[in-house]
Amino acid sequence: MSQANGDDRLVAAELLAALGQRRIGSDLVVVEEAGSTNDLVWEAEARGAPEGFVVIAEKQTAGRGRYGRRWESAPYQGLWLSVLLRPALTLAESPQLTALLAKTMAATITEECGCIVSIKMPNDIYFAGRKIAGVLVEGRNGNNGSYVAVAGLGLNVNQTLDDFPEDLRQGAGSLRMATGQPIHRAHLAAALLRKLDANYADLYAGLVGRNC
Repeated sequence: MSQANGDDRLVAAELLAALGQRRIGSDLVVVEEAGSTNDLVWEAEARGAPEGFVVIAEKQTAGRGRYGRRWESAPYQGLWLSVLLRPALTLAESPQLTALLAKTMAATITEECGCIVSIKMPNDIYFAGRKIAGVLVEGRNGNNGSYVAVAGLGLNVNQTLDDFPEDLRQGAGSLRMATGQPIHRAHLAAALLRKLDANYADLYAGLVGRNC
């Protein structure tokens, strides 16, 4: 197994500076390890965190996908993050949010790495038959009855095949495997959050206009 690059650390202050004044990423923390970044964002939501609050973990020990499936989250090799969102949606309309997130991730990958990826609906992203990213949206009605969601994003960035457990090697992939070269995670993280902010703003404006 190749060694995780501990020098390629994500620094909250640097990411905040790269993002500027935006809804998504205006408040952001990076933790060394988490069970699940979704769980940390739900805890923050209960404390009144603002919409757009982001938690990034260098490592997850209990990352999860749809139906509680395990998501392998090796340290310093991927982007494991969750975002707090309060779109003007109903719980039944939440698939719109999952679709937006998957399309945003796919577009970011193509723009930043030159990889033409495909989306396996509703929430998985593939390159050359290998899964490289996924989205998990967990939603509920808040205390005031409005919809609140935590969007978890997982992206395999710098893994080699040997970095995956044996049971995942047949189907898992990474951007490094796709491009043949290591990827600068901080640059990719900032690009992803900027695009998500822009795309979410378009969705938000449309939903607000619908409800006027």
